Amino acid sequence: MRAALALFVLALSCGVDARPKVCLVLSGGGARGAAHIGVLRVLEELRVPIDCIAGTSMGALVGAAYASGMSIADMETMIGTISTAKLFIERPPRDDQALRRKLDDRSILLGVEVGIKDGDVLLQKGVVTGVQLETFLRRLSMVSGYRKFDELPIPYRAVATDLVTGKPVVLAEGELPNVMRASMSVPGAVAPVEMGGRILVDGGLTNNLPVNVARAMGADRVIAVNLGTPLLSRDEIKSLVGVTAQMINILTDQNVAVSLASLGPQDVLIEPLLGDFSAADFDDLGRTLPIGEAAARKMEAKLAELAVSPAAYAAWREGRAAVPAPALQPVAEIRFRPMSRVDPQAMANLLEVQAGGALDPAALDRDMLRLFGTGDFEHVNYRILEEAGRRVLEIDAVEKSWGPNYLRFGLGLGSDFKGDSFFNLAASYRRTWVNELGAEWRSDVQIGRTGRFATEFYQPLRSRGDWFVAPRLEVERRSVDLFSGSQRIGRYDIRTADAGIDGGVAFGTFAEARVGVLTGSVHASLDTGPPELEPPSRVRRGGITARVIVDRLDSADFPRAGYAGSANLFASTTALGADDQYTKWDADGAAYRSIGRHTFGVAGRLGGSMSGSLPRYELFQWGGFLQQSGYPRGALMGERLTFGRATYAYKLVEQKLFEGLYAGVSLEAGRMDKPLVAGSPAGLLKSTAAFLALDSPLGPLYLGYGWAADGNRSAYLFLGRP
Repeated sequence: MRAALALFVLALSCGVDARPKVCLVLSGGGARGAAHIGVLRVLEELRVPIDCIAGTSMGALVGAAYASGMSIADMETMIGTISTAKLFIERPPRDDQALRRKLDDRSILLGVEVGIKDGDVLLQKGVVTGVQLETFLRRLSMVSGYRKFDELPIPYRAVATDLVTGKPVVLAEGELPNVMRASMSVPGAVAPVEMGGRILVDGGLTNNLPVNVARAMGADRVIAVNLGTPLLSRDEIKSLVGVTAQMINILTDQNVAVSLASLGPQDVLIEPLLGDFSAADFDDLGRTLPIGEAAARKMEAKLAELAVSPAAYAAWREGRAAVPAPALQPVAEIRFRPMSRVDPQAMANLLEVQAGGALDPAALDRDMLRLFGTGDFEHVNYRILEEAGRRVLEIDAVEKSWGPNYLRFGLGLGSDFKGDSFFNLAASYRRTWVNELGAEWRSDVQIGRTGRFATEFYQPLRSRGDWFVAPRLEVERRSVDLFSGSQRIGRYDIRTADAGIDGGVAFGTFAEARVGVLTGSVHASLDTGPPELEPPSRVRRGGITARVIVDRLDSADFPRAGYAGSANLFASTTALGADDQYTKWDADGAAYRSIGRHTFGVAGRLGGSMSGSLPRYELFQWGGFLQQSGYPRGALMGERLTFGRATYAYKLVEQKLFEGLYAGVSLEAGRMDKPLVAGSPAGLLKSTAAFLALDSPLGPLYLGYGWAADGNRSAYLFLGRP
């Protein structure tokens, strides 16, 4: 009613036939599209009312925000919170990820996941699926739910491309965040959107400056903002990514030329001079606003022809401000759209929002990230439905099309620059939702310095996914170096084979406790070294195991906030077939806090025997990078370990899609009591280290140097986790 009254007042003020219908056309251009906000600022200053908006890609985002009632000031504030990482790093905040996925971060496995389905090897449809992006898009939209876009404060259209037919698709209704995402889903970068039976991608491929759409909406005058699509130079086309980007730019440039040719002398063309500002630079959007503003001011004379009186413009603004208040009343039902593998009830148990409770948009966004953090879905979204007077929250959780079985690979390399180098290659095969309770069967294999095969069948006992049982099998072969001081004097070759079963409980996404029984054997031999260090050749193992693990770090590789810790107990007993009777325990923990680019951390580890002496194959091995730096890796071996560390790291370089480059130092103190080799360092051991650490596509890369108070020195290079 308020919008209709405002239009009536505007017509009376201007004369019904005097004012032409003005439509704003906003082109795509990725991060360059923030310049549209500068143009809008000038239009408001000049009192140019906008009667309709048509946009593509980033132009569709800015257009949707403005058409749904967002103010220029709020838009400027929001872009100040945007970064490439927030939009395009696909993982949700780590605290929302399932604990089993967090534990993967402690291995050398890389993030790339390959799907195995019906014997075929499958990859995901885009570098990102858009879950993080849609969280931002929901904040951009001032209206929620399914809408006809002619009913928005300013009528609106978005343009996407049908990936099957190759034709442009004009979106005149739907849920605004979904429509915005469809319009900007760049092929190969952001996964396509399925909508109305069509597979939709970026509209810039077919109609990047949709002047014809504005004409179809009844525009008498068009204000077209063209951001340009500069082609890459020959030197910039160096890879498949460059070739793909150039192809998209060529297609976009050609269809924009057609749109520009359709503009008449009565229309206004605004072309911000963005130069080489990258369409991918979402970390510096604010730079483009004054450029858009300057370009609009150059056309001030023509724009002034479309201006109205202060009273008429105030009436128009009042109509645009008539935004429906968010419908936050409780929903009567929460429903998942049909899924083929995942149990809806198990997912419903993860939700913070509940039927009958308050409908908090921020809580809903957290719920979407938590569902995505299970690792089962390629896309998660929601909608509010009105059904026979009842409000229904419908969650569209799209199972991974490249699932349900996944293969990941890992790589670890290291060197001390003294001839001791190693490598480890790993692969992990994970079968998910083996049954309706969400059982997971995972098998891991590793070759290199440590050879290992492990398999575990993780079976939840109810749909809540908290209580579980987990039978497991592990076979491992590893070499253990023996040192006297910093001098290597021998090497053990140790082979273990264990089978066990655990029962336990998971506490949300951050903790797990389990107890179990284990049986197996250890084969140890002295590969090189003095005969007096010869271990028993074969020992039977059997005992009770217990473990508690907590992980609330924001990152496993470069933590800036949070804490993590674990405690383990193994009670070896002859009652369960063991040759040796002893109880071994250990515990570790770490906590981090950051101020700006500065990160401070403390960490420690304790271990020993609660009863009996530890056999040689169970001794603690310590030493190396950030583990009493200055000593060679594994140089300290004994029965009781005490260790503490304080670290400081400074972020030297920000990266768009990785965690950056850090420089840091550590102060370390500890002791290894009851050492295996006489002459090993004794008493309180003090050491320090300096390091550089880089997040890379192949995992974290560390370069460090350590000093021990007794004169030991060591250099370290690691790719993977040290």
